[in-house]
Amino acid sequence: MNGLKTVMLLSALTALFMGLGYLFGGAGGAMLALLVAAGMNLFTFWNADRIVLRMHNAREVDASSAPQFYRMIERLARNAELPMPRVYIVDTPAPNAFATGRNPQNAAVAATTGLLDMLDDDEVAAVMAHELGHVRNRDTLIMTMVATIAGAISMLANFGLFFGHGGGGGEDRPNPVAAIAAVFMAPFAAMIVQMAISRTREYGADKAGAEICGDPQALASALSKIAGPAAHTRNPAVERNPATAQLYIVPSSVSDLFSTHPATEKRIAALMAMEGGSRIVRHASGEHLEAPSRNSAPTSTNTAGSRPSVPSSRKSSPGRSALDPNRRP
Repeated sequence: MNGLKTVMLLSALTALFMGLGYLFGGAGGAMLALLVAAGMNLFTFWNADRIVLRMHNAREVDASSAPQFYRMIERLARNAELPMPRVYIVDTPAPNAFATGRNPQNAAVAATTGLLDMLDDDEVAAVMAHELGHVRNRDTLIMTMVATIAGAISMLANFGLFFGHGGGGGEDRPNPVAAIAAVFMAPFAAMIVQMAISRTREYGADKAGAEICGDPQALASALSKIAGPAAHTRNPAVERNPATAQLYIVPSSVSDLFSTHPATEKRIAALMAMEGGSRIVRHASGEHLEAPSRNSAPTSTNTAGSRPSVPSSRKSSPGRSALDPNRRP
């Protein structure tokens, strides 16, 4: 099914790319766009993971540079019966994570320093299990290709704003009205294609992640902690290419209109249905469902801060990253 979705997605984006080529260069522009799109699809298939990792200035880590985090991914990959992926860290305060790669044999997973600092070990493991769920479900190819190709379409539309010409009329003069329309419509059309695919995919990865880490409550707790901060923390990679937002476990710096993810509270509710219980926790950005603590201890409601109240057993120690070798194993 994912293979069919990939073909449909590439066909839709290629058609959009050709349409923009025709708008800016007539029939010749459309043919040129077709050739460019074919080459781009082929190049992206083989290199999209490298492109995405470079967009984020991600640095690869191993058992010597980040032993605890690397061992965590090793354990989760064994649980998922997957080959060991490459492991990356992105230096940004925005708490998030993503997976990339055309197949499980060429996969990579990445976490931001903001996420590692905010969550406890169990929550970090649950988030990375979610990303490995994408790998196991073979979502990463379509996710990564969308991010790169939709970004290219946005670049072409912006290029057309300054250099576009009327199509089909043989007149070599700028057509600013058509170019401006393309600037607004092309990224929107690409986002519509993403939205048609991404929302159900996140539920599947949540389910797979809960199974891989064996702790739906930890994933629910992680989502409730990072959703607000991720949406309101500046993310340069998303600012440069908004299509990269659909790679992340939670939306990052995008409006609800353009979100490629289901509502976080609905995802948490689905996870808590797996766990067997839930309750409402209120915070400044809205209402979120969250797991009860494992010992059923009551928790307080946080109405002043930007994060939801979490079970005390899950509150992270300030400044203690999962990369810190002095943290508990």
